[in-house]
Amino acid sequence: MKFKILLALIFVNLMQAQKFYFPKTAATDSLILEKQMPGLAEQVISNLQTVKHKPENNIDFLDSLFRLQIVAKDYKKAMMTLSEYRNEFADHNMGGYKSMGYELYSLAKLAQTETKASFPNALQSVFNKKYESIDPKLIPRIGAAIEGDVNDSRKLLKKVLSKQQGKDSIDYNSALALCKTYLNYKTYSSILPQSSKLLESKDQEKFIIETKDLKTKYGNTLTITIVRKKENKSPLPVILASNIYAGQFDSFFGKRAAIYNYVGAVVNTRGKRNSNDENNPFEYESQDIYEVIDWISKQPWCNGKVGMMGGSYLGFSQWAAVKKLHPALKTIVPQVAVGIGIDYPSKNNVFMSYMLRWIQYVTNNKYTDELDFGNATKWDSINTKWYKSGKSFRALDTISGKPSKIFQRWLDHPGYDQYWKKMVPYKEEFAKINIPILTTTGYYDDDQIGALYYFKEHNKYNKNAEHYMTIGPYTHGGAQSFGYTYVEGNRIDPSARISIDDLAFSWFDYILKNGKKPEILKDKVNFQIMNTNTWKHVPTLDQMHTSTLKFYLQNSKNNSSVFNKPGSLSFTKQTVDFKNRDDKDTYYGVSKKDSIKTTDFIYFESEVLDKDLIMSGNLSGVFNISINKKDIDTSTLLYEIKPNGKSFWLSTHLARASYAKDNEVRQLLEPNKIQQIPIKQSIFMSKKIEKGSKLLLLVGVNKNSAWQINYGTGKDVSEETIKDSGEPLEVKWYNDSYVEIPVYED
Repeated sequence: MKFKILLALIFVNLMQAQKFYFPKTAATDSLILEKQMPGLAEQVISNLQTVKHKPENNIDFLDSLFRLQIVAKDYKKAMMTLSEYRNEFADHNMGGYKSMGYELYSLAKLAQTETKASFPNALQSVFNKKYESIDPKLIPRIGAAIEGDVNDSRKLLKKVLSKQQGKDSIDYNSALALCKTYLNYKTYSSILPQSSKLLESKDQEKFIIETKDLKTKYGNTLTITIVRKKENKSPLPVILASNIYAGQFDSFFGKRAAIYNYVGAVVNTRGKRNSNDENNPFEYESQDIYEVIDWISKQPWCNGKVGMMGGSYLGFSQWAAVKKLHPALKTIVPQVAVGIGIDYPSKNNVFMSYMLRWIQYVTNNKYTDELDFGNATKWDSINTKWYKSGKSFRALDTISGKPSKIFQRWLDHPGYDQYWKKMVPYKEEFAKINIPILTTTGYYDDDQIGALYYFKEHNKYNKNAEHYMTIGPYTHGGAQSFGYTYVEGNRIDPSARISIDDLAFSWFDYILKNGKKPEILKDKVNFQIMNTNTWKHVPTLDQMHTSTLKFYLQNSKNNSSVFNKPGSLSFTKQTVDFKNRDDKDTYYGVSKKDSIKTTDFIYFESEVLDKDLIMSGNLSGVFNISINKKDIDTSTLLYEIKPNGKSFWLSTHLARASYAKDNEVRQLLEPNKIQQIPIKQSIFMSKKIEKGSKLLLLVGVNKNSAWQINYGTGKDVSEETIKDSGEPLEVKWYNDSYVEIPVYED
């Protein structure tokens, strides 16, 4: 037995050390590179299929495999693998557009060989066949599926090859990266711009697309794109999107509505496309959209009914639109809507570093700055530089090299004040919103808190609100498109893999064309319980759970339970030194791969669960704490630890303690006095936690480059620097603190 183990270890070490022959001349000579790549790809394929290199997630394996097969010029096998990949990506028609650029390239290469045609002629032939055979609902997605930047892919290929100069061998990971980079360049340099022109020609046959500028009564310019299907001759309801991401999604949003037999209208916000106005995101949507709807409602192709749709910023825009409701606006479908001032640019009053990256993304030019936004290395470096410097959060834009008035203006409003309130409905204004609404969000949606905030406020102030919500295991992107087979590396129940597009347009048919109500909307709140393959339907968010389970800040030992209130009061002490910017990271877990970072946290483990538990809803509860400063940003995470040691994230909560009771008014803490901090607006989750698992609760202090750092002086946190840190923060987490877990039972 020992001998077998020794042999296995030797084999693993050999595999780790294994390298492939790759002549150094291939890094500098394109002709030699062309000859070497197919053989290299074949070697990488055989290694990809070994236990050592095969990804745990089948979709990642198939994604790598079909790309390698294309590089190896095994185009027929690549197309079969791509088909499998699409089925794994989304097991319904919505997956059919994925990686279409690679598909067109491969099919054109096959056709070129079989018919002896030139590559451009072969590409034209396969493109036309693909366009005619594809599910019509995917036609709007073709543009995004085939787009790529030839110059960027060329630069990236040169960068990867430069690392091989002077070397006659290449390791597995580098070879895999080279094959993928090479394929990107080969594909896009071969099919562009021809495929884009072919798509434009096809679109002209199917759609009437018009772009024009609108002048508002205040003298501002807004660019609007109108898309109609040529076969639809009569006036139709119009589906409007207000899009700050000018150019990127305009055509898609318009064509998507037209494909579902509506008129698509996409208006760009001030300062975008042809507008020379100042671009101030979020500030003027309410005012401008009213005028846009008024104009649309009077056009000959509109039957007087307008609906709105879209996600993220476009979801926010719909709530801005109903602050002053136009009579022609009959319904909105806000998806993953940004809760301005609620979950963005701060979450529970803690500003995020990402806001600066996003501001520059949408304001650097009249469209979107894809190169800058996509440069994760640059932005990680900026955030790290700020963090290491100890400078105030206000210095972040200067450190980035591009000062921003918008960034500074947002920081002037750390509480939910009039600046934010003027953008969307506030309190009693929700009572006046009397049109039907469908909200969609997901357990993994970055703007879930915002989406649910609007839903709760509307139902709170308008008791007769016709407002439905669908929530399931969807990401920010998935909850505004379709349910993927995998989310965050986990396979999702088949029942959750629905088309959000179909749901939205079924809703529009129901409201705007007197159709049937979508089947899934059996009640106001419709949620999918992960790991059960079932949907549940209840009248209110509170009824997503039937009871609660209190998890107290104590570890299970000596037959005690974290779910029982402790008999005597004690505390766990945590010390955080804000001056130290070189913390040694700590982890919880059975292996590095499955570990959970615990730096700046303390953790509490439950006993092993003796029965299944369905968590359904969001965490609440209270922290009873004492600190030696005037404020603290608390961070909370809840995980399921499965019997095999693997972890599953369940919920998070981040909040500024001084705003925890009222997000409009700051109430500083009294140092060294026990105070109660409520837990509100955490992340929703609905999932069956299996018997034999246990729960892991992390509570701690926010201290990282992704967020502001609250040094606890009581001053404006954006102004504080490392010089304000003083003595280390000491937190006493009292054991009568608890996180309340919502539990659902049939």
